[in-house]
Amino acid sequence: MTPIFALATSLLWGLADFGGGLLTRRIPALTVVVVSQLLALAALGTVVVATGGWSEAGPQFWYAVAAGVVGPVAMLFFYKALALGPMGVVAPVAALGGVMVPLGVGLAAGERPGLLQVAGIVVAVAGVVLASGSGGGGSVQQRTLLLTFVAALGFGTVMALIAEASDNLTGLFLALFVQRLCNVLVGGGALLVSTRRGTPALPEEGLSALVPALPALAFVGLADVAANGTYNLAANSGPVTVAAVLASLYPVVTALTARGVLNEKLRTVQASGAGLALVGTVLLASG
Repeated sequence: MTPIFALATSLLWGLADFGGGLLTRRIPALTVVVVSQLLALAALGTVVVATGGWSEAGPQFWYAVAAGVVGPVAMLFFYKALALGPMGVVAPVAALGGVMVPLGVGLAAGERPGLLQVAGIVVAVAGVVLASGSGGGGSVQQRTLLLTFVAALGFGTVMALIAEASDNLTGLFLALFVQRLCNVLVGGGALLVSTRRGTPALPEEGLSALVPALPALAFVGLADVAANGTYNLAANSGPVTVAAVLASLYPVVTALTARGVLNEKLRTVQASGAGLALVGTVLLASG
């Protein structure tokens, strides 16, 4: 089941990142993070109450807290990078952190993937690197790359933490709720500080521009929550090294969605990278 859950994670994260990056082009990044996570928090709260998730509180609770603190910072940097640079470049580079951090954790814990899986990891990572080659958006500014690398480290850390946050479904709902609660608290605090320094929290059109975007914001928040959930299931049903690589193929989804919706051009090297990523997926799934 690990490949299925991990690939579902890639799909959900890819769509969430595309939606978040698109929204950030007309709504401040911090506002996108806070509102989307607040909407997801409300939905998760209902699920936790309905399933009695509070009974699962334990030491693993703190992994969710840590993931919730790191997550908003990573998302903020990532959404700003998506707003500044081409999605087809930013998303694959950010995914490298999502591969390397959990991969390192899995290897340190003693996981030793088989030869076919090692080949799949190498091919998939190479595909992600090639897919990050500059598309039709021209050169990428140093600031955009710096934002992307910080986001990459944050995403990898969140993946490693959320994999440890729960080992059963009811506990997973509680872990995701706690993670989102921390997201909202940290992001809301940053938004408050930002507004006090004179940075607007709303687009130029004001609240009237935010209300129509609520369905899209809800989708971004819920897709991100669902992706964290499916990643936890993937990491707990098989090798973390495999789950991390397959889950980190989401840039291919983001890039292809940007190509279809925004008509972002992909160079031959990027298309080749997407193809290699798919080959790597097949090798990992069959290993």
